[in-house]
Amino acid sequence: MNRFKQYIYLSFIALGAATVYLSACTKLNVTPVSTLTPANFPTTPAQFVAATGPIYTTFASAAPGRQWWLVENLSTDMEVLVARGGNWYDGGVYSTLNLHTYTADNGNLETLWQWGFGTISSCNQVLYLFNSAPASATKTQTIAEIKTMRALCYYFMMDNFGNIPISTTFGDTTNLGTQSRAKVFAFIESELLAQIPNLSSTVGVSTYGRPTKYLAYAILAKMYLNAAYYTGTARYQDCVTMCDNIIQGGQYALDADYLGMFKPSNGPQIKDFIFAIPYDGVHAPYMYYARWTLHPALQKKYDMPYAPDGPVYTYPAYYAYFNDPNDIRNGQYLTGKQYYNDGTPITITTTNIGLNANYSGSDPNGTVVHQLEFTPNIVWTDPSTFDIGNDELANEEGYRNNKFYPDSLAPTRAQGNDVPLFRYADILLEKGEAILRGATATNGDSPLSLVNQVRSRAKAAAFTSVDLTGLLQERAREFADEGWRRNDLIRYGMYENAWGIKTDANPNKRIFPIPTPEMQLNSKLVQNPGY
Repeated sequence: MNRFKQYIYLSFIALGAATVYLSACTKLNVTPVSTLTPANFPTTPAQFVAATGPIYTTFASAAPGRQWWLVENLSTDMEVLVARGGNWYDGGVYSTLNLHTYTADNGNLETLWQWGFGTISSCNQVLYLFNSAPASATKTQTIAEIKTMRALCYYFMMDNFGNIPISTTFGDTTNLGTQSRAKVFAFIESELLAQIPNLSSTVGVSTYGRPTKYLAYAILAKMYLNAAYYTGTARYQDCVTMCDNIIQGGQYALDADYLGMFKPSNGPQIKDFIFAIPYDGVHAPYMYYARWTLHPALQKKYDMPYAPDGPVYTYPAYYAYFNDPNDIRNGQYLTGKQYYNDGTPITITTTNIGLNANYSGSDPNGTVVHQLEFTPNIVWTDPSTFDIGNDELANEEGYRNNKFYPDSLAPTRAQGNDVPLFRYADILLEKGEAILRGATATNGDSPLSLVNQVRSRAKAAAFTSVDLTGLLQERAREFADEGWRRNDLIRYGMYENAWGIKTDANPNKRIFPIPTPEMQLNSKLVQNPGY
């Protein structure tokens, strides 16, 4: 187990005793079991880190390890979670994401909403508890970190659900009504700008997984790049300014080993990660991407403690962007015939009919030994139920993304790969895109020089020119399976395009419906248009 990750999780777990005491403060007949009081806890830097634990565990425990990642990926032209002989259909909770026929009853969207607003509530609660803590520089910085985390969650909720409520006070029931996306944007912007002076500029083990000035800049850069869509007013020059704040800070770089950045051993040593969620197969067992993309026959090769399910396939048109044979990012995909590390073919023993449901020969139950081979095309046998069949050939359709390499040390399907939400490579490409969209170039950078920095790290041939289309394709290669494809497609006006068997082109689908349970719980919410 990564010793740094163990330190992070045990420090968060250390919150237990303090939380028990603080929550008991409202019960006057409780016998004191601790010498901790609001006057002396938290006071030290370590205590402040521990006291913020619920925020980070709530943030890590749900959507980034599953729902956010699934929703952002499956609602695009990148990946699809198929039904196989009725398996994985689950009432259309996944297929409707890809088809853009999702409704307010989609359970994935409910979990996404609960993740964002659950973390916001945790932020508000911890801020409330800090009211009585003695003033100190550590308190000031920690409050800035909490408010930045809250702003980050508001950003994700605004990006996904558009018009949402804004609440900044724990227990407040008066500000539960829907606010316009423009107002939410302005709130997040002002909140982040106000926190930057009090956030740390230190980058390393001591701040890994927690907000720094650079995270605030990165969120603002993403907001400003999308501002024309969010608010109707372009902010491309502001995007460049935020990117420059990160670039000129000199704290980040493009790690030479692209594929190594996403392995279970990743962590604060990765210079490309501006903000990542630390995961661990024991203390934070919430992330299991390999479970969704890998075929069960790969269990032995990767020494996985469980057999993966593998219902998430990559669309062939998306894989076509990986068109440079020297590009090391091609290695994140499993394609064609599969072999063990010693070169031995990976084989599956089945029957003729088990291999191919359309087998029409005289020996359907005859044994056949078949080499695992991923093929590019995805063929639906029953579009009404999103089904591709459940024979072995169907189970091998679609190339598989293996960027977040399986964790052989975890005791369960949980992985120890930290998940980056903001990377330095993204800042370089965002700056290039903002300039292409009309911002003035700064510091000698051009869209071409910026994109070629990213391509150089990937060992891909340098571009001689770049336009917006080429830059979007570069983003597809660089950020595959990282949750930003939906955001990119909407900004480019391509979210309504057809892919697979999707034909829906309704622009209302750019934002998701407010989940039905939330509408029932809060009568002040107003449903988004078109739902």
